Amino acid sequence: MMDRKIILASQSPRRKELISKIIPDFEIMVDASEEKTKGGLTPEETVRFLARQKAENIAKKVSDSALIIGADTVVSIDDMIFGKPTDEEDAKRMLRTLSGRQNTVCTGIAIIDTSSGKIACDSVTTNVVFKELTDDEILNYISTGEPMDKAGAYGIQDLGSILVEEIHGDCFNVIGLPLCRLAQMLKTEFDYKIL
Repeated sequence: MMDRKIILASQSPRRKELISKIIPDFEIMVDASEEKTKGGLTPEETVRFLARQKAENIAKKVSDSALIIGADTVVSIDDMIFGKPTDEEDAKRMLRTLSGRQNTVCTGIAIIDTSSGKIACDSVTTNVVFKELTDDEILNYISTGEPMDKAGAYGIQDLGSILVEEIHGDCFNVIGLPLCRLAQMLKTEFDYKIL
């Protein structure tokens, strides 16, 4: 049943590009409210909470029947959650911490059916292994500006790909939207079949 309206509650150009690969006809509505999370949550709980918050905020603004998709991604290592860096020093700190180590990328997905009120939430986790980074590599990467709008201060789909030695799991998850899990959720929870 692919006739229902799909709304992506995200301003991420990467999510927009990814979802267009499987759902060509969708709208974007951006939730401009401040992200607020509760303390003591795991990375998985954090991204599910934030994805749901984004989807619910957009659902309140939509009067017609639609499926609202919210998503949120964080990078974590040593129980520290890395969102987007606040400035270049923060990006430097993140990249030094990730250098030569495995980090975990977790993306939460929340889908709301505005006509029924049904909500489905899930998260996908992928492990990413970084090569050892020199100070010059970190500074040169930061100087490109690429890390500044990305969780964990890196983007695997662009220049940041040369920082990564291995990926264990869904590569689309690392970019910001695990397409396989999204398609499964749409099909099983909302009878929205892509294939």
